[in-house]
Amino acid sequence: MLNDSQRWLLLAVTLTVGFLLYLLAPVLTPFLAAALLAYLGDPMVDRMEAKGLPRTAAVVVMFVLLLSAMAGLVLLLVPALQQQLIALAKALPAYIDWAQTNLAPWLNKTFGVDASLLDLSSLKSTVQGNWSQVGGAAGGIMSWLSSSSMALVAALANLVLIPVVTFYLLRDWDHLVVRLRGLLPRKWEATAVQLAMDSDTVLGSFLRGQLLVMLVLGAVYSLGLWWVGLELALIIGVVAGLVSFVPYLGFIVGILLAGVAAMMQFHEVYYLLLVGAVFGVGQALEGMLLTPLLVGDKIGLHPVAVIFAVMAGGQLFGFVGVMLALPAAAVIMVLLRHLHQQYQQSDLYADS
Repeated sequence: MLNDSQRWLLLAVTLTVGFLLYLLAPVLTPFLAAALLAYLGDPMVDRMEAKGLPRTAAVVVMFVLLLSAMAGLVLLLVPALQQQLIALAKALPAYIDWAQTNLAPWLNKTFGVDASLLDLSSLKSTVQGNWSQVGGAAGGIMSWLSSSSMALVAALANLVLIPVVTFYLLRDWDHLVVRLRGLLPRKWEATAVQLAMDSDTVLGSFLRGQLLVMLVLGAVYSLGLWWVGLELALIIGVVAGLVSFVPYLGFIVGILLAGVAAMMQFHEVYYLLLVGAVFGVGQALEGMLLTPLLVGDKIGLHPVAVIFAVMAGGQLFGFVGVMLALPAAAVIMVLLRHLHQQYQQSDLYADS
């Protein structure tokens, strides 16, 4: 057990680290992104090394695969998503007209909602006045970067830093783990190592498995909605895939967005059935194959904890907090399990 001076020292270290994270958040972003990529890629590097490939060569192979995958996603998705955003902005006035003609009277008749409260005409005017800004979003970002030399330098520095730091972290990952373990007090080493292994099991399974699930579901939803003929298939599929880290949330958000888009585009109930079939197939695929195979059922990271961790991290530390949210949640959950086990083995629990 810790004595009073050790408890105060631990509290002081924790507060100091938290304060430094708050102050250094803008600087830490590329390093945390690189650490995340290295953490995700380390198991694959270890497998290649176990098969006889030198560590540096394995890192180079993993690094090339990682960069190629990221570059491919950016080159394929960004232009397509921008085109769909432009199409959405152009179609919104027609969607608003449809809602004013069909949805507003139905709401009035069914629920007694006053149609004037929706103010759809004002919304339509706003959309028509600003839709062109959507198509120029990428150009606007580049223009802003060009007008601000410091912002341009920071963006270029991050683009260079992330792959460089990722490479060195992947190459030296095992050495860093050994050195960190060597810093632990001997009497705490066994417990700390076990807690770290439990945290790695929870976090690694969630991040690696859930990222693959999100990618597969995003592809399934996008292809399925494209087969239905929905104009906004890609953007809805990507959104549904991204939010599917919370069970059923991707299904709910996706089917609502796709259902509304299908009714506004086709005006036929038949297409709602097709949309429901696409998301039904996706949900069945996730529940019966993807999640059991890629994620497993013993992660223990509750969906509510995931949502709260991401929102709390973003509120406290911005984007850096979002990146730290899941690792922190995994560690906290493992520590709480350890404390619960200690409590059950204590005299306090036995006497209660």
